[in-house]
Amino acid sequence: MSTTTGAHQPPETETSGPGIVKVVFASLIGTAVEWYDFFLYGSAAALVFGQLFFPEGDEVTGTLLAFGTYALGFVARPLGGVVFGHFGDRVGRKKMLVTSLLMMGVATFAIGLLPTYATIGIAAPILLLVCRLVQGFAVGGEWGGAVLMAAEHGSDDRRGFWSSWPQAGVALGNLFATGVLFLLALVQSEETFEAWGWRIPFLLSAVLVIIGLWVRLSIEESPVFKEAHAQIEEKKDTARHIPIVEVFKKYPREVFSAMGMRLAENTSYYIFTIIVITFVTTYDDQERGPILQALLIGSVVHFIWIPIVGLLSDRIGRKPLYLAGAVGVAVWTFVFFPLVESGEPGKLTLAVVVGLMLHALMYSPQAAFFSELFGTSVRYTGASVGYQLASILAGAIAPIVALELLGSVEESNTTAVGIYVTVTSVLTIIAVLAAKETRNSSLRHDRVLEHSDR
Repeated sequence: MSTTTGAHQPPETETSGPGIVKVVFASLIGTAVEWYDFFLYGSAAALVFGQLFFPEGDEVTGTLLAFGTYALGFVARPLGGVVFGHFGDRVGRKKMLVTSLLMMGVATFAIGLLPTYATIGIAAPILLLVCRLVQGFAVGGEWGGAVLMAAEHGSDDRRGFWSSWPQAGVALGNLFATGVLFLLALVQSEETFEAWGWRIPFLLSAVLVIIGLWVRLSIEESPVFKEAHAQIEEKKDTARHIPIVEVFKKYPREVFSAMGMRLAENTSYYIFTIIVITFVTTYDDQERGPILQALLIGSVVHFIWIPIVGLLSDRIGRKPLYLAGAVGVAVWTFVFFPLVESGEPGKLTLAVVVGLMLHALMYSPQAAFFSELFGTSVRYTGASVGYQLASILAGAIAPIVALELLGSVEESNTTAVGIYVTVTSVLTIIAVLAAKETRNSSLRHDRVLEHSDR
């Protein structure tokens, strides 16, 4: 990876103390809101969407159909990554972050108002699908922009730490979603929750979106982006600047490396946080309260642990931690399900907490790692495309594949799920080993701009 520094590229310095904290907080809170919305759908798909929107057939079939619409949200994510990445690399990170947050908020609030199958028939799942596609499109553009705002305002030697906070926002979003569901489980009967209680978390998202927008509108554009954008305008290359074309022309290896690195991280996360809800409530016939409590505790630990791992990645590198996480989730999956099957709250919590801590070894350094792979003028597009394309192969199908591998409720096959996670871990390990260590590298590099200088 080129890290050449021309005369027009000043030494990389960090935004002043209060400034970097404000930028990171804006990335954190906005990401938390978007992923609250996204995860809420997954939890609702596991708990109630099968019965409310896909009532034909048995319970497992209804849940599978609900996860089908859940998966389609992931299919929309690469398109969102390309579109938001294109404009984010051309007009700026900040504008795209505001737009993505608005889109996500509208779609999520609309889900809370949707009539069910019993009311309007087949139109209900169709409307649900449309809302899910908008969610996926919006979150496809969210991640790259949030991460880059933190990374491009920070210095080389602390990028892993600052960039990890948007990743922690994902854990915070899951914490919000799980927390609301857990509180509802405490105060509502299952009948009340299925009748109307499930709508409350979706409608509450409007409050979070307003807070997120207020914070994001107050921050400055990335200085690294402004510098690269000025160079493109100086060369009068703006009209010819097509980020998605330039990404695959100049950075194909980096795109495929990012995709491979995402497989184990993304797959294991949805096993540990989404499939576990279905497994506990449908396959093991347990109450939903203990698993929601375990996920609540796990999300708190995950949120605290992610920045710590980010700090470690600045000290020892991105690759060692990523490799440890990939190996760890493969091994832990075989321990995870026996602990969950025990039905004991303590073991259930241990299963989720350790799984999420191992996941964070990959997820925390991922933000800085992916940012450092691509040049500034295509970084939003490159990071987003690599990240989101893998979501189709990992997060989108993970719940569906896992349910198919589990099989019938009477004879669930958890070993097959463990093998599935192990296969994705092997692919991730290969991708990490093929990538270069990027710790302490400068973000002021750009093969596209270097090529245009010739």
